[in-house]
Amino acid sequence: MRDNMTHALRSKHDIPKQFTFPHCYTPHPLVVEAADKVKEEIAQHPEWKEEIERGKMFGVLVCEDSKSSHSEGNKEQSGICFLAAFSGTLGGQTRHPYFVEPVYDLMEEGSYFKQEEAAISTLVRSGQKEQIEEGKQRSVLLQRWLFSQYHFLNAKGESAEMQQLFGSTTPPSGTGDCCAPKLLQSAYRKGLKPICIGEFWMGQSPKNEIRVEGQFYPACSAKCKPLLRHMLTGLDVEPNPLLKTIDEPLTIVYQDDDIVVVNKPSGMLAVPGKDALPNVQEEIRERFPHATGPLIVHRLDMDTSGLMVLALNEETYHNLQEQFVQHKVKKRYTALLERELPVGQTGRIDLPICPDISDRPRQMVNYEYGKRSITEYKVVGNIHGQALVHLWPHTGRTHQLRVHMAHPSGLNNPIVGDRLYGTPGKRLCLHAEELAFFHPKTGEERRFCQFIVHNSLKFPTLWKLLGS
Repeated sequence: MRDNMTHALRSKHDIPKQFTFPHCYTPHPLVVEAADKVKEEIAQHPEWKEEIERGKMFGVLVCEDSKSSHSEGNKEQSGICFLAAFSGTLGGQTRHPYFVEPVYDLMEEGSYFKQEEAAISTLVRSGQKEQIEEGKQRSVLLQRWLFSQYHFLNAKGESAEMQQLFGSTTPPSGTGDCCAPKLLQSAYRKGLKPICIGEFWMGQSPKNEIRVEGQFYPACSAKCKPLLRHMLTGLDVEPNPLLKTIDEPLTIVYQDDDIVVVNKPSGMLAVPGKDALPNVQEEIRERFPHATGPLIVHRLDMDTSGLMVLALNEETYHNLQEQFVQHKVKKRYTALLERELPVGQTGRIDLPICPDISDRPRQMVNYEYGKRSITEYKVVGNIHGQALVHLWPHTGRTHQLRVHMAHPSGLNNPIVGDRLYGTPGKRLCLHAEELAFFHPKTGEERRFCQFIVHNSLKFPTLWKLLGS
């Protein structure tokens, strides 16, 4: 007999062959159906409305109950159920009947944690130097004790302590209280087999981050990646889609003795990364073995396609680098946004950006720590309900164009296929279409334009139209 945290899911969708890769995924239809049921449950609790409107992450884990048999002669899966979770607390509580229990309940009344937390608070508020110092020391010890209370299971039944999974790194505050680890822990405790998972946002977007109500998001990196690496052991997990083979080759647009201009495909790194993926730097060095110097003068995001100029000798490298520093290099990008905009609309977006240290590689808008980032834009058309825009970045921050398009204080209109700031798709529809600079040897201005035609997209003539 199922408990009140385990919910039947009658669906005609097939069970996925592999478990979701939680850090980059498109939600499975079973996950979407389960999420819809959670939203229905949330709607039954008006007392949560104000809190959820401020923003809250929820999650669902679809499981197979080995104790329940599948109905024969009917595609509908009778042995399928789902678990639901919320991040942190909801209504000031860590437990609610519909949702899974926390991995460790630090809010349990009368617990050692609550008593020690109250004692530390009293010491710090005393204003006495010695007592404040004692409070700080006890706070550090309490944090270590708390880490030791979090034990995480995996599909093999193995248990590991939080600090063990983080090694020499101190776990960030709130680790273990996100949706994904809570859901997997509960499934293992109940003897359920995890099938697929998804986390979705409800409410307004936070001031700094980009979150859209109803949108699914990957598990965070800083808190969850070390835990999930262990907790997914024993499951047949989908391969990381970011490690997929690149569909298109790196093409050379122009070359001479000093420079080479390439058209980088979406999905290729600019420089070598930790996963030994194909990258522009190594491929160009292989094609031009006589080249000297660093080669890479500027970069494009892995997901962004388009033009890059590389230096084949050190003198050229320094010359081009200086042109970038002095803003003599001109770049124009073309993007397809999720929703229509008035044709001819222009504007300037000025938002400070910095890394989201708790969820790399995601960037965030932060008026205190962010670096100034400026983008000019022009809406040049609409196709199939999606806006075509030209973008001119005046600064070169990581993910600048993606953040400026998606953020509520920017265009509030994510780039199509943006897995970090919008809706995941076949590819990010952002292309570095035009590049202009002064040739390091001749001094003449060189301008390159590379339109994109990608037959796998639903708008194969899109990029050609923009060239008119």
